Amino acid sequence: MSIVAIIDYEAGNLTSVVRSLKALGVEGRVIKEPALVKQASRIIFPGVGAAGRAMANLERWSLAEGLREAYEKGIPILGICLGAQIILDFSEENDTRCLGLLSGRTQALRKAAGLKIPHMGWNKVKFLQAHPVWQGLPADAEYYFVHSYYPQPAASEMVLGVTDYGQEFPSVVGRSNLIATQFHPEKSGRYGLQMLANFLAWDGTCAE
Repeated sequence: MSIVAIIDYEAGNLTSVVRSLKALGVEGRVIKEPALVKQASRIIFPGVGAAGRAMANLERWSLAEGLREAYEKGIPILGICLGAQIILDFSEENDTRCLGLLSGRTQALRKAAGLKIPHMGWNKVKFLQAHPVWQGLPADAEYYFVHSYYPQPAASEMVLGVTDYGQEFPSVVGRSNLIATQFHPEKSGRYGLQMLANFLAWDGTCAE
């Protein structure tokens, strides 16, 4: 059974992901059962909201364990927004211990003159490495952001893309079969849809 799993841990934003996949001709399955996470052919791990509550829900429903096992099995995983933050060891938001799929910490954006926090709106991403998930996307494409925190992996090679908003911060992180974006591909128009299509075609192996 082939399942494109969309993880439901009551962190919102699921409808937009489902609609985007449907626009690509794919039926995403919103799931909360750990057993189905382990059976998935691909996993999308979206989310908005606070790290503390998100991790409490993941642990309560044993989804944290399911995600860790899926990652170890090599199942392609796409984290989005909050799902790009709580894959690290720790988040400054709510002083939360997180999933630990990647080593590092999620940090708060610094306030800069003339810029509001949360960072909300369209911005460019400078991809630092070639990868099938953003193959064919133009360098001047913009993507939609809504966030006050960002992922900061412990190792520089896990930073796959950066964005400038008063400071340069990692906006795409990952390793092996895991890719995570601080922006929302499902809300980023045709380029976001192209990224999702690329993810659906990706086998989870390393960058080209």
